[in-house]
Amino acid sequence: MKSPPMRRLYHGWRVVAAAFLIALFGWGLGFYGPGIYLMALEERHGWPGAEISFAITAYYLAGAMAMACGVTLLTLIRQPWQVYAAFAVMSLGWAAMSGAAINVIVAPWFESRRGLAVSLALNGASAGGVVIAPLIILLMGRLGFCAALWCAAILMLAVVLPTVGLVLRPKRAEEHDRADASTSEQPYASKEAPLANSASWRPVMALDDGRFLTIAIPFALGLTAQVGFLTHQVAYLSPLLGAVAAGSAVSLTTSAAIVGRVAMGAVVDRIDRRAAACANFHLQVIALGILISATSVPMLYLGCALFGLGVGNMISLPGLIVQQEFPKGDFARVVSAVVAVNQLTFAFGPALLGVLRQVEGTYATPLLVCLAMQALAAGIVVVPRLSRVRSRS
Repeated sequence: MKSPPMRRLYHGWRVVAAAFLIALFGWGLGFYGPGIYLMALEERHGWPGAEISFAITAYYLAGAMAMACGVTLLTLIRQPWQVYAAFAVMSLGWAAMSGAAINVIVAPWFESRRGLAVSLALNGASAGGVVIAPLIILLMGRLGFCAALWCAAILMLAVVLPTVGLVLRPKRAEEHDRADASTSEQPYASKEAPLANSASWRPVMALDDGRFLTIAIPFALGLTAQVGFLTHQVAYLSPLLGAVAAGSAVSLTTSAAIVGRVAMGAVVDRIDRRAAACANFHLQVIALGILISATSVPMLYLGCALFGLGVGNMISLPGLIVQQEFPKGDFARVVSAVVAVNQLTFAFGPALLGVLRQVEGTYATPLLVCLAMQALAAGIVVVPRLSRVRSRS
């Protein structure tokens, strides 16, 4: 008997793998890297840490402004060459805003398993903290600051450019994920997503769109708290645990982010995504409460692990909620707008916690502010869901 022909791997999963590598370097060099760079520059030049720490906030703001300018330019183009100019401007903000890019790369290839696909791709972001950031530190110790960054840049180009060239392409009409053809595996989102209409969503509609506001605002709050805490995590833990143990706690947080995103990806296509986001915000509320009140080393590690479980989902859930509630044709525009708002807001997270720490003298108040922002976000994100429940009763 002839064996049945082997089923070809759906190209969408190759796209997920490529997006994983893009996120690996994007977050490794662009998110986890700045804190390392500033520490190295402080040691190399003897500059005060407080004097240059605001560079991280400026970095995120510059990324947000570049992306916003590029998106705006797209609405004004009249000639083909202007498309290249607009995307050149957008590229300046890509490294700092690659969450939108990953969503846009992966989303067209999947419907019923989009949540799983996006979650797996964005695990590259967490892996950037596990792999790329320690690699940069190792190279700096072995080769020095300049040589280490040159090596990291060359490695990124050697990996990402061929991957993009060989894997990323438009989806063909005949290509479909197997799960999309099965009605038994349709996602929860398909029951809620609205029908497309002729009036496409535009950024000027944002302030009048409750769906958009109840995605952008809570995740802006949550990410401000999250980025602020992650930036100051070592500074908070080092006096309590010691420098080496604090580094281990950061690694635990980053590793937990991978576990949390994989776990969420396995179920998010079958549950209401706003409810999932609410639970994720509450998880970090609990984690911050533990960290604030912890009186022992195990409790500090527990708080870091629980906080880490929610870290990755904070990036992937906004795009998945957008898929659940907006027409497919509006997905890229809405996701980009949400990420731009989040980026502009969480850019102030590191500076906010730094100022509060300087004023109060401890991290108790800064962490309480982070906890309050997460709790408020948990309430806002489920407002449309509660409204639907009341209207049905």
